[in-house]
Amino acid sequence: MYEVIADLPYDDRPRERLFKHGAITLSDAELTAILLGSGTTGKNAIALGRELLLGGRNELARRDAKQLIAARGMGPAKAARLLAAFELARRLAEQHEQETEKPLFDTDALGRSLMLRFAPYQQERVGGVFLDGRNRVLHQRVIFAGTIDHALVSTREIIRLALNENAVSIVLYHNHPSGDPTPSANDVLFTTRLRESLQLCDLSLVDHVIVSTTRYVSMRDRGYL
Repeated sequence: MYEVIADLPYDDRPRERLFKHGAITLSDAELTAILLGSGTTGKNAIALGRELLLGGRNELARRDAKQLIAARGMGPAKAARLLAAFELARRLAEQHEQETEKPLFDTDALGRSLMLRFAPYQQERVGGVFLDGRNRVLHQRVIFAGTIDHALVSTREIIRLALNENAVSIVLYHNHPSGDPTPSANDVLFTTRLRESLQLCDLSLVDHVIVSTTRYVSMRDRGYL
């Protein structure tokens, strides 16, 4: 096996093949190798990419920074390039969905999709769904990582994002990795504070959805809003 890509025949090098024949002709390992830029001792970037992809694309895309950096042959620079590439891909997919059709917000659909999306995470994610005046989804995104009481969850940042999206109302959501989506005292306190802050800017908080891997809770349906 060639230890470095530079030792490969010129026409077999991923970057050269990409320019000559297009990215569509490259394997997943070769595309990953281009992002990595280099391999490690005794293993070129293609072999390293192939090793990272052993569990498939989805498994690799779900890894966080800590997990990527810990992999043999990786480091902060390589991990950052992979994380950035996957995040751009996610945003492009979301943009395509939003431009195709603006769906009406549905609490049950959101709760079920978040149960699947957040299942791999052992850390809380806090996000928002931004809605227009007809209750259609303008944009959805994760805003913070961490717990509501420990992460720097800023009501000002949430309001800024809502105004940037020209939203009329928002739905907050986050996951409970513990498996119990029951609202905590901190969840209730933060929800109340956010609702009051939004009202000052002529925005409304439609719901706060909390999910685990098996079920979700709507704070609106529980009477908190």
